[in-house]
Amino acid sequence: MAENPSERGQMQGAARDDSGDDPRVAFIFQEAIRGLTQQQALVENMNTRAGSLIFATAFASSLLGGRALADGVGPWDWLAVALLFCIGALVVFLLWPYHKYTFRFDPEELLSQYVDGDRAATMSVMHRALALRIKADMADNWRIIQRLRVALQIALIFLLMNILAWLFAIVQIGR
Repeated sequence: MAENPSERGQMQGAARDDSGDDPRVAFIFQEAIRGLTQQQALVENMNTRAGSLIFATAFASSLLGGRALADGVGPWDWLAVALLFCIGALVVFLLWPYHKYTFRFDPEELLSQYVDGDRAATMSVMHRALALRIKADMADNWRIIQRLRVALQIALIFLLMNILAWLFAIVQIGR
């Protein structure tokens, strides 16, 4: 059944409370916050994985490297050591605290922009503006996260290559 314009206006008015705030905008804002929280958890997860990578590399190198270097230094040993340094450099890149993530707002900026001005903003206006800002912050964060994700993947491949190089040195392939 087709609704007439006056019914549509009443339905839209019913979706707002007395202050003119739209609960749909509040919902969208909450979803934006949820997305940003998930992104922050992803960064923390990658930091944890980098720590695990340090442990795995140290364990593999101490276990296999000692045995491989017992009979001298060959080409596989040099390759394993070079890979060890590459993994170390990638882990430093992953864990270095220079990244400029944005996971929260500056309270002073929020007060000056939405509360202390000539006319205080409604919650709908605030939620809408902040949801759009969260979207931009998430895009900026995502560029950093993608670089770190690639670095982690390369470091994991180097770890596998490092283990193989140590094993080849142990069985003396190519000597």
